[in-house]
Amino acid sequence: MSPKRLGVTIKRERDKKGWTQEELARKVPIHRVYLAQIESAAKVPSIATLEKIAKALKVDVATLLK
Repeated sequence: MSPKRLGVTIKRERDKKGWTQEELARKVPIHRVYLAQIESAAKVPSIATLEKIAKALKVDVATLLK
């Protein structure tokens, strides 16, 4: 999976919940700027962070990696 595709998928799942980046970042918890960097493919999250994002979004990590 490319970082760009991962970022798009995270954003799509976040949008489905109607959450802002700030809201998701608070639930993970990570800094909103870091989340923005992940969504824009400027940064690639660690597996641990990816698991926290998936948990906050209530999806499997596999869903984010599709």
